Amino acid sequence: MIKKSLDAISEEDLQAMIDNSVLEGKTIEYKQSLPGNSDTDKKEFLADVSSFANASGGDLIYGIVEGSDTGFPVRLEGLAIENVDQEIIRRDSMIRDGIEPRIPGIGIKAVNLSDSKVALVIRIPNSWISPHRVCYSGHNKFYSRSTNGKYQMDVTELRIAFTLSETAAERIRRFREDRIGKIFANETPFPFCETAKMVLHLIPLISFNPGQRYDLGEITSGLGKMPPLSCNSYNSRFNFDGFLTYCVSIDGKTASFVQLYKNGIIEAVDGLLLNPRLHGGLIIPSVTYEESLIGWLPSYISILKTLNVELPIFLFLTLIGVKGYSMGVKRSILVNEADKIDKEVLMLPEIVIESYDVTAKDILRPCFDSIWNACGFPQSLNYNEAGDWVKK
Repeated sequence: MIKKSLDAISEEDLQAMIDNSVLEGKTIEYKQSLPGNSDTDKKEFLADVSSFANASGGDLIYGIVEGSDTGFPVRLEGLAIENVDQEIIRRDSMIRDGIEPRIPGIGIKAVNLSDSKVALVIRIPNSWISPHRVCYSGHNKFYSRSTNGKYQMDVTELRIAFTLSETAAERIRRFREDRIGKIFANETPFPFCETAKMVLHLIPLISFNPGQRYDLGEITSGLGKMPPLSCNSYNSRFNFDGFLTYCVSIDGKTASFVQLYKNGIIEAVDGLLLNPRLHGGLIIPSVTYEESLIGWLPSYISILKTLNVELPIFLFLTLIGVKGYSMGVKRSILVNEADKIDKEVLMLPEIVIESYDVTAKDILRPCFDSIWNACGFPQSLNYNEAGDWVKK
Protein backbone atom coordinates (compact mmCIF):
# COMPACT_ATOMS: atom_id res chain seq x y z
CA MET A 1 0.00 0.00 0.00
CA ILE A 2 1.26 3.48 -0.86
CA LYS A 3 2.33 5.21 2.37
CA LYS A 4 0.12 8.25 1.82
CA SER A 5 -3.50 9.14 2.25
CA LEU A 6 -5.47 8.37 -0.90
CA ASP A 7 -6.20 12.05 -1.59
CA ALA A 8 -2.49 12.91 -1.47
CA ILE A 9 -1.31 10.36 -4.08
CA SER A 10 0.20 12.04 -7.16
CA GLU A 11 1.83 11.08 -10.43
CA GLU A 12 5.22 11.46 -8.74
CA ASP A 13 4.28 8.80 -6.18
CA LEU A 14 3.28 6.33 -8.88
CA GLN A 15 6.42 7.03 -10.90
CA ALA A 16 8.52 6.55 -7.75
CA MET A 17 7.07 3.05 -7.40
CA ILE A 18 8.34 2.25 -10.88
CA ASP A 19 11.73 3.90 -10.32
CA ASN A 20 12.16 2.02 -7.03
CA SER A 21 10.91 -1.29 -8.47
CA VAL A 22 8.19 -1.74 -5.85
CA LEU A 23 7.15 -5.34 -6.32
CA GLU A 24 3.52 -6.34 -6.69
CA GLY A 25 2.45 -8.41 -3.69
CA LYS A 26 0.00 -8.80 -0.83
CA THR A 27 -0.93 -5.11 -0.54
CA ILE A 28 -0.30 -3.82 -4.08
CA GLU A 29 -1.44 -5.01 -7.48
CA TYR A 30 -0.79 -3.35 -10.83
CA LYS A 31 -3.12 -3.46 -13.82
CA GLN A 32 -2.39 -2.02 -17.24
CA SER A 33 -6.04 -1.50 -18.20
CA LEU A 34 -9.48 -1.53 -16.64
CA PRO A 35 -11.46 -4.78 -16.78
CA GLY A 36 -13.94 -5.18 -19.61
CA ASN A 37 -17.71 -5.56 -19.46
CA SER A 38 -17.97 -9.33 -19.70
CA ASP A 39 -19.18 -11.31 -16.69
CA THR A 40 -15.78 -12.98 -16.47
CA ASP A 41 -13.98 -9.62 -16.31
CA LYS A 42 -16.36 -8.29 -13.68
CA LYS A 43 -15.97 -11.37 -11.50
CA GLU A 44 -12.19 -11.07 -11.76
CA PHE A 45 -12.37 -7.41 -10.72
CA LEU A 46 -14.58 -8.21 -7.72
CA ALA A 47 -12.32 -11.11 -6.73
CA ASP A 48 -9.34 -8.72 -6.72
CA VAL A 49 -11.15 -6.16 -4.55
CA SER A 50 -12.56 -8.67 -2.05
CA SER A 51 -9.20 -10.43 -1.72
CA PHE A 52 -7.61 -7.23 -0.37
CA ALA A 53 -10.46 -6.70 2.11
CA ASN A 54 -10.17 -10.28 3.36
CA ALA A 55 -6.39 -9.97 3.84
CA SER A 56 -4.39 -6.88 4.88
CA GLY A 57 -6.00 -4.29 2.65
CA GLY A 58 -4.09 -2.59 -0.15
CA ASP A 59 -4.05 -0.57 -3.36
CA LEU A 60 -5.30 -1.81 -6.73
CA ILE A 61 -3.67 0.45 -9.31
CA TYR A 62 -4.86 0.71 -12.92
CA GLY A 63 -2.65 2.33 -15.56
CA ILE A 64 0.72 0.77 -14.67
CA VAL A 65 2.33 -1.87 -16.89
CA GLU A 66 4.08 -4.67 -15.02
CA GLY A 67 6.69 -7.12 -16.23
CA SER A 68 5.04 -10.21 -17.69
CA ASP A 69 6.81 -12.63 -15.33
CA THR A 70 8.44 -10.46 -12.68
CA GLY A 71 5.65 -8.51 -10.95
CA PHE A 72 7.76 -5.32 -11.11
CA PRO A 73 6.18 -2.15 -12.54
CA VAL A 74 7.88 -1.04 -15.74
CA ARG A 75 5.85 1.88 -17.16
CA LEU A 76 3.22 4.42 -16.08
CA GLU A 77 1.05 4.19 -19.16
CA GLY A 78 -2.16 5.67 -17.80
CA LEU A 79 -5.73 5.25 -18.94
CA ALA A 80 -7.67 7.21 -21.54
CA ILE A 81 -11.03 7.60 -19.81
CA GLU A 82 -13.60 9.88 -21.40
CA ASN A 83 -15.64 10.52 -18.23
CA VAL A 84 -13.59 9.84 -15.11
CA ASP A 85 -16.34 10.63 -12.58
CA GLN A 86 -18.75 8.29 -14.35
CA GLU A 87 -16.15 5.51 -14.37
CA ILE A 88 -15.52 5.93 -10.64
CA ILE A 89 -19.27 5.77 -9.95
CA ARG A 90 -19.55 2.65 -12.11
CA ARG A 91 -16.72 0.87 -10.29
CA ASP A 92 -18.08 1.88 -6.89
CA SER A 93 -21.54 0.60 -7.83
CA MET A 94 -20.09 -2.67 -9.09
CA ILE A 95 -18.23 -3.20 -5.80
CA ARG A 96 -21.28 -2.32 -3.73
CA ASP A 97 -23.62 -4.66 -5.62
CA GLY A 98 -21.23 -7.52 -6.32
CA ILE A 99 -19.64 -8.16 -2.90
CA GLU A 100 -21.33 -9.23 0.35
CA PRO A 101 -21.26 -7.89 2.99
CA ARG A 102 -20.50 -4.40 1.74
CA ILE A 103 -16.85 -3.44 2.28
CA PRO A 104 -16.67 -0.27 4.43
CA GLY A 105 -14.20 2.48 3.68
CA ILE A 106 -13.26 1.79 0.04
CA GLY A 107 -11.86 4.83 -1.77
CA ILE A 108 -11.29 5.42 -5.48
CA LYS A 109 -9.04 8.20 -6.77
CA ALA A 110 -8.20 9.28 -10.30
CA VAL A 111 -4.60 10.52 -10.43
CA ASN A 112 -4.09 13.03 -13.23
CA LEU A 113 -1.00 12.41 -15.36
CA SER A 114 1.07 14.89 -17.34
CA ASP A 115 0.02 13.34 -20.68
CA SER A 116 -3.68 14.09 -19.96
CA LYS A 117 -4.37 10.47 -19.07
CA VAL A 118 -5.20 9.21 -15.57
CA ALA A 119 -4.27 6.34 -13.30
CA LEU A 120 -7.00 4.86 -11.12
CA VAL A 121 -6.15 3.86 -7.54
CA ILE A 122 -8.67 1.79 -5.59
CA ARG A 123 -7.80 1.65 -1.89
CA ILE A 124 -9.35 -1.27 -0.05
CA PRO A 125 -9.04 -1.37 3.76
CA ASN A 126 -8.49 -4.47 5.82
CA SER A 127 -12.15 -5.05 6.63
CA TRP A 128 -13.42 -5.44 10.19
CA ILE A 129 -16.51 -7.34 8.96
CA SER A 130 -14.73 -9.86 6.76
CA PRO A 131 -14.88 -12.32 5.15
CA HIS A 132 -16.50 -10.88 2.01
CA ARG A 133 -17.71 -13.00 -0.86
CA VAL A 134 -18.16 -12.27 -4.55
CA CYS A 135 -21.87 -12.65 -5.26
CA TYR A 136 -22.07 -11.42 -8.85
CA SER A 137 -24.03 -13.38 -11.46
CA GLY A 138 -24.20 -16.67 -9.58
CA HIS A 139 -20.60 -16.47 -8.36
CA ASN A 140 -20.33 -17.38 -4.66
CA LYS A 141 -16.68 -17.51 -3.60
CA PHE A 142 -14.35 -16.01 -1.01
CA TYR A 143 -10.85 -14.77 -1.89
CA SER A 144 -7.83 -13.66 0.10
CA ARG A 145 -4.26 -12.65 -0.75
CA SER A 146 -0.69 -13.70 -0.14
CA THR A 147 2.56 -12.32 -1.52
CA ASN A 148 1.81 -14.26 -4.72
CA GLY A 149 -1.57 -12.60 -5.28
CA LYS A 150 -5.17 -13.66 -4.71
CA TYR A 151 -6.43 -17.17 -4.08
CA GLN A 152 -9.71 -18.84 -3.11
CA MET A 153 -10.12 -19.32 0.64
CA ASP A 154 -10.64 -22.81 2.06
CA VAL A 155 -13.00 -23.85 4.86
CA THR A 156 -10.40 -23.50 7.61
CA GLU A 157 -9.45 -19.97 6.54
CA LEU A 158 -13.12 -18.98 6.40
CA ARG A 159 -13.70 -20.26 9.93
CA ILE A 160 -10.71 -18.27 11.20
CA ALA A 161 -11.85 -15.13 9.35
CA PHE A 162 -15.32 -15.23 10.90
CA THR A 163 -13.82 -15.74 14.37
CA LEU A 164 -11.36 -12.84 14.00
CA SER A 165 -14.14 -10.52 12.84
CA GLU A 166 -16.13 -11.23 16.00
CA THR A 167 -13.00 -10.86 18.15
CA ALA A 168 -12.23 -7.36 16.77
CA ALA A 169 -15.70 -6.07 17.65
CA GLU A 170 -15.47 -7.61 21.10
CA ARG A 171 -12.09 -5.94 21.78
CA ILE A 172 -13.56 -2.55 20.99
CA ARG A 173 -16.57 -3.12 23.24
CA ARG A 174 -14.38 -4.33 26.09
CA PHE A 175 -12.06 -1.31 25.82
CA ARG A 176 -14.99 1.08 25.94
CA GLU A 177 -16.64 -0.67 28.87
CA ASP A 178 -13.37 -0.76 30.81
CA ARG A 179 -12.73 2.95 30.26
CA ILE A 180 -16.30 3.94 31.20
CA GLY A 181 -16.01 1.89 34.39
CA LYS A 182 -12.79 3.67 35.35
CA ILE A 183 -14.14 7.14 34.51
CA PHE A 184 -17.30 6.40 36.54
CA ALA A 185 -15.00 5.52 39.47
CA ASN A 186 -13.02 8.74 38.86
CA GLU A 187 -9.88 6.81 37.90
CA THR A 188 -8.75 9.59 35.55
CA PRO A 189 -5.33 11.16 34.77
CA PHE A 190 -6.06 13.89 37.35
CA PRO A 191 -8.73 14.17 40.09
CA PHE A 192 -11.95 14.97 38.21
CA CYS A 193 -14.74 17.28 39.32
CA GLU A 194 -17.65 15.34 40.83
CA THR A 195 -20.28 16.06 38.21
CA ALA A 196 -22.06 14.15 35.47
CA LYS A 197 -19.74 13.53 32.54
CA MET A 198 -19.95 13.31 28.78
CA VAL A 199 -17.45 10.92 27.19
CA LEU A 200 -16.55 10.77 23.50
CA HIS A 201 -14.45 7.88 22.19
CA LEU A 202 -12.92 7.60 18.74
CA ILE A 203 -11.54 4.07 18.43
CA PRO A 204 -9.82 3.04 15.18
CA LEU A 205 -10.10 -0.66 14.49
CA ILE A 206 -6.40 -0.81 13.59
CA SER A 207 -5.49 0.39 17.11
CA PHE A 208 -5.83 -3.17 18.37
CA ASN A 209 -3.22 -4.58 16.01
CA PRO A 210 -0.21 -5.88 17.98
CA GLY A 211 2.44 -3.18 18.32
CA GLN A 212 0.31 -0.44 16.69
CA ARG A 213 1.91 2.91 17.54
CA TYR A 214 1.91 6.43 16.06
CA ASP A 215 4.41 9.26 16.24
CA LEU A 216 2.55 11.94 18.18
CA GLY A 217 5.16 14.64 17.58
CA GLU A 218 3.31 16.32 14.72
CA ILE A 219 0.14 16.59 16.77
CA THR A 220 1.75 17.79 19.99
CA SER A 221 3.65 20.57 18.20
CA GLY A 222 0.31 22.25 17.45
CA LEU A 223 -1.55 22.29 20.75
CA GLY A 224 -4.55 24.06 19.24
CA LYS A 225 -5.40 20.88 17.39
CA MET A 226 -6.63 18.97 20.45
CA PRO A 227 -8.75 21.21 22.68
CA PRO A 228 -10.77 19.67 25.51
CA LEU A 229 -14.54 20.00 25.23
CA SER A 230 -15.93 23.27 26.67
CA CYS A 231 -12.48 24.80 27.25
CA ASN A 232 -10.85 27.78 25.54
CA SER A 233 -7.61 27.65 27.55
CA TYR A 234 -5.95 24.48 28.75
CA ASN A 235 -2.72 22.74 29.67
CA SER A 236 -0.97 19.79 28.06
CA ARG A 237 1.61 17.12 28.84
CA PHE A 238 2.92 13.77 27.71
CA ASN A 239 1.93 10.84 29.89
CA PHE A 240 2.39 7.08 29.93
CA ASP A 241 -0.55 6.50 27.57
CA GLY A 242 0.36 9.18 25.04
CA PHE A 243 -0.53 12.88 25.07
CA LEU A 244 -3.04 14.74 27.24
CA THR A 245 -4.72 18.15 27.11
CA TYR A 246 -6.80 19.29 30.09
CA CYS A 247 -8.37 22.24 31.87
CA VAL A 248 -9.14 22.69 35.56
CA SER A 249 -12.14 24.10 37.40
CA ILE A 250 -12.10 26.75 40.13
CA ASP A 251 -11.69 24.06 42.82
CA GLY A 252 -8.50 22.83 41.17
CA LYS A 253 -9.93 19.58 39.81
CA THR A 254 -9.93 18.53 36.17
CA ALA A 255 -13.06 19.74 34.38
CA SER A 256 -12.33 18.39 30.90
CA PHE A 257 -9.55 16.45 29.20
CA VAL A 258 -8.60 14.74 25.95
CA GLN A 259 -6.32 11.70 25.98
CA LEU A 260 -4.64 10.74 22.71
CA TYR A 261 -3.35 7.20 23.11
CA LYS A 262 -0.20 6.03 21.35
CA ASN A 263 -2.24 3.51 19.35
CA GLY A 264 -4.51 6.24 17.91
CA ILE A 265 -7.50 6.07 20.26
CA ILE A 266 -8.95 9.42 21.37
CA GLU A 267 -10.89 9.81 24.63
CA ALA A 268 -12.53 13.16 25.45
CA VAL A 269 -14.17 13.54 28.86
CA ASP A 270 -16.10 16.65 29.89
CA GLY A 271 -17.62 17.62 33.25
CA LEU A 272 -18.79 21.14 32.40
CA LEU A 273 -21.56 20.62 29.85
CA LEU A 274 -23.70 18.71 32.37
CA ASN A 275 -22.69 20.61 35.52
CA PRO A 276 -25.93 21.30 37.44
CA ARG A 277 -24.50 24.48 38.97
CA LEU A 278 -24.20 26.00 35.49
CA HIS A 279 -27.71 25.06 34.32
CA GLY A 280 -29.84 25.41 37.44
CA GLY A 281 -30.34 21.72 38.10
CA LEU A 282 -30.13 18.28 36.52
CA ILE A 283 -30.52 19.61 32.98
CA ILE A 284 -29.00 18.62 29.65
CA PRO A 285 -28.56 21.94 27.81
CA SER A 286 -30.38 20.98 24.63
CA VAL A 287 -28.46 23.28 22.29
CA THR A 288 -25.11 23.78 24.01
CA TYR A 289 -24.11 20.11 24.30
CA GLU A 290 -24.91 19.40 20.64
CA GLU A 291 -23.20 22.59 19.50
CA SER A 292 -20.05 21.74 21.47
CA LEU A 293 -19.76 18.21 20.09
CA ILE A 294 -20.43 19.35 16.52
CA GLY A 295 -17.77 22.04 16.95
CA TRP A 296 -15.02 19.89 18.52
CA LEU A 297 -15.44 16.56 16.68
CA PRO A 298 -13.80 17.76 13.41
CA SER A 299 -10.65 18.66 15.40
CA TYR A 300 -10.37 15.15 16.78
CA ILE A 301 -11.05 13.49 13.42
CA SER A 302 -8.43 15.78 11.87
CA ILE A 303 -5.86 14.45 14.36
CA LEU A 304 -6.44 10.88 13.21
CA LYS A 305 -6.30 11.94 9.57
CA THR A 306 -2.98 13.74 10.19
CA LEU A 307 -1.63 10.57 11.80
CA ASN A 308 -2.81 8.69 8.68
CA VAL A 309 -4.88 6.31 10.82
CA GLU A 310 -6.55 3.65 8.72
CA LEU A 311 -10.35 3.57 8.67
CA PRO A 312 -12.83 2.52 9.98
CA ILE A 313 -13.11 4.45 13.23
CA PHE A 314 -15.77 3.65 15.82
CA LEU A 315 -17.38 6.64 17.54
CA PHE A 316 -19.01 6.16 20.95
CA LEU A 317 -20.82 8.75 23.06
CA THR A 318 -21.52 7.98 26.72
CA LEU A 319 -23.21 9.98 29.48
CA ILE A 320 -22.17 9.15 33.06
CA GLY A 321 -24.05 10.08 36.23
CA VAL A 322 -27.18 11.33 34.44
CA LYS A 323 -29.97 9.50 36.30
CA GLY A 324 -32.71 12.07 36.98
CA TYR A 325 -31.57 14.46 34.26
CA SER A 326 -34.08 15.93 31.80
CA MET A 327 -33.69 17.78 28.52
CA GLY A 328 -33.60 21.54 28.83
CA VAL A 329 -36.19 22.99 26.42
CA LYS A 330 -38.34 26.11 26.15
CA ARG A 331 -41.31 26.29 28.47
CA SER A 332 -43.60 26.44 25.43
CA ILE A 333 -42.67 22.81 24.67
CA LEU A 334 -44.77 20.31 26.57
CA VAL A 335 -42.53 18.20 28.82
CA ASN A 336 -43.74 15.36 31.00
CA GLU A 337 -42.18 15.59 34.45
CA ALA A 338 -41.74 11.82 34.35
CA ASP A 339 -39.52 12.08 31.27
CA LYS A 340 -36.23 11.96 33.10
CA ILE A 341 -33.32 9.68 32.36
CA ASP A 342 -33.74 6.50 34.36
CA LYS A 343 -30.20 5.17 33.96
CA GLU A 344 -27.01 6.23 35.70
CA VAL A 345 -24.97 5.56 32.56
CA LEU A 346 -26.18 5.98 28.97
CA MET A 347 -23.92 3.98 26.64
CA LEU A 348 -25.15 5.01 23.20
CA PRO A 349 -24.78 2.67 20.19
CA GLU A 350 -21.64 2.97 18.10
CA ILE A 351 -21.31 5.02 14.93
CA VAL A 352 -18.89 3.72 12.28
CA ILE A 353 -16.85 6.37 10.45
CA GLU A 354 -15.84 4.96 7.06
CA SER A 355 -14.54 8.16 5.45
CA TYR A 356 -12.68 11.24 6.61
CA ASP A 357 -15.02 13.35 4.48
CA VAL A 358 -17.84 13.35 7.02
CA THR A 359 -19.95 16.11 8.54
CA ALA A 360 -20.11 16.24 12.32
CA LYS A 361 -23.80 17.12 12.49
CA ASP A 362 -24.69 14.11 10.35
CA ILE A 363 -22.41 11.64 12.12
CA LEU A 364 -23.61 12.69 15.57
CA ARG A 365 -27.33 12.89 14.89
CA PRO A 366 -28.10 9.25 15.86
CA CYS A 367 -26.36 9.90 19.20
CA PHE A 368 -28.32 13.10 19.76
CA ASP A 369 -31.61 11.40 18.87
CA SER A 370 -30.87 8.63 21.38
CA ILE A 371 -30.26 11.13 24.19
CA TRP A 372 -33.51 12.96 23.39
CA ASN A 373 -35.25 9.54 23.32
CA ALA A 374 -34.00 8.90 26.87
CA CYS A 375 -35.64 12.19 27.86
CA GLY A 376 -39.02 11.32 26.33
CA PHE A 377 -38.68 12.96 22.90
CA PRO A 378 -38.91 11.20 19.51
CA GLN A 379 -35.75 12.87 18.21
CA SER A 380 -33.49 15.89 18.59
CA LEU A 381 -35.49 19.08 18.10
CA ASN A 382 -32.45 20.92 16.76
CA TYR A 383 -32.75 19.40 13.26
CA ASN A 384 -35.24 20.50 10.64
CA GLU A 385 -37.06 18.26 8.16
CA ALA A 386 -34.18 18.56 5.68
CA GLY A 387 -31.74 17.14 8.27
CA ASP A 388 -29.96 20.45 8.88
CA TRP A 389 -28.88 21.36 12.39
CA VAL A 390 -30.73 24.66 12.97
CA LYS A 391 -30.22 25.25 16.70
CA LYS A 392 -33.89 25.43 17.62
